[in-house]
Amino acid sequence: MRILIVDDNPTNIIIIREILKKEDYRDTVAVSSAHEMFQRLGVETPGGSIETGRSDIDLILLDMMMPEMDGIEACRLLQQYEHLKDIPIIMVTAVGDSKKLAEALDAGAVDYVTKPINKVELMARIRLALRLKQEKDWHKERDQRIQEELKLAALIQNAVLSSPISDPLFEIDALYKPSFELAGDLYSWYPLGDGRYGIILLDMMGHGISSSLFCMFIASVLKDTVSTYVEPEKVIQELNRRFNLLYIDSQLVQYYFTAIYLVVDTKYKKIDYVNAGHPPALFYQQDNPVAKLSAVCPPVGLFDKIEATTQSIYYEGDCHLVLYTDGLTEAVEGTQEEQFDYLEQKLRGSHLFNKDEIEQLLFDEMLPQEREDDKCLVWITLKGGEGKE
Repeated sequence: MRILIVDDNPTNIIIIREILKKEDYRDTVAVSSAHEMFQRLGVETPGGSIETGRSDIDLILLDMMMPEMDGIEACRLLQQYEHLKDIPIIMVTAVGDSKKLAEALDAGAVDYVTKPINKVELMARIRLALRLKQEKDWHKERDQRIQEELKLAALIQNAVLSSPISDPLFEIDALYKPSFELAGDLYSWYPLGDGRYGIILLDMMGHGISSSLFCMFIASVLKDTVSTYVEPEKVIQELNRRFNLLYIDSQLVQYYFTAIYLVVDTKYKKIDYVNAGHPPALFYQQDNPVAKLSAVCPPVGLFDKIEATTQSIYYEGDCHLVLYTDGLTEAVEGTQEEQFDYLEQKLRGSHLFNKDEIEQLLFDEMLPQEREDDKCLVWITLKGGEGKE
């Protein structure tokens, strides 16, 4: 532990150093002014830029009354530096004015001792300040490790998301903006052969680590489930069965997720889908009103068994289909109906996915919410071509 003593009186420095030595605190540094203190801490001038990213000083004993700049002003300036403001400062003063002492504490000092210095009192306050600093440093290091692990987990979570597909009759891509490092939205798609594609978008209840872990579990079973069961109602029912196997004893919260799963058949120009409590997907065809792929069964995980019936729609020519999570609509002001109308209008037009335009329109310019939700949009372009009967 390195202690910095700041005092313009050499006798006071000698006295404090001797007290510290007898208590086995031998790593001390002494300066005679606030300007020298800032230089020792790596600041060119008080209020100027910082030269080093981290200081080796663990505690400062700062004289309150000094020429040029007093201890209170120096203390206040130190708080401007992110890497210095956590260094505990004990003010050393001969002033008994309670208002001055209160001002020093308001400026950032953690404690004070009065002159003439009482050895027992000084050491008690130093030990307390150093102990609090150790605890704060431990929490900062732990929080930093957690943040690094969360960033790594986010990279892993992002890696399971499907990459864009651009085939002659079918294109798919997505925009995704998590509200936190770990998110509760998930999208995936799988070529099923013979011009068919299985696509799912889901939104896990809640936010943060727990929701993201549930998402990762679903991601781990999706490919096997889709390739084995294929049909929308069977896929949703199997996901419900697997999700319910994650029984958590004494859980206080009922976890579930909304989802829309569909199979696009470009050969027969057919879309089969099940919507499990998810916002309605929007289907745009030339010269036809927008079709909404609305909810047909409850969210996944609410009940032991789920009754789901596959719905089908057909298409001709060029068209596009947009799936999204409720974070996108909730970012729009107004009633739920007004939110859906806004989104419906903004997503019509060209069937091709103008990713930059949609991102700027729906992901960047919307008003910030008190608690922002994950935002996800999946765009499917279905291209015209001769289908086989």
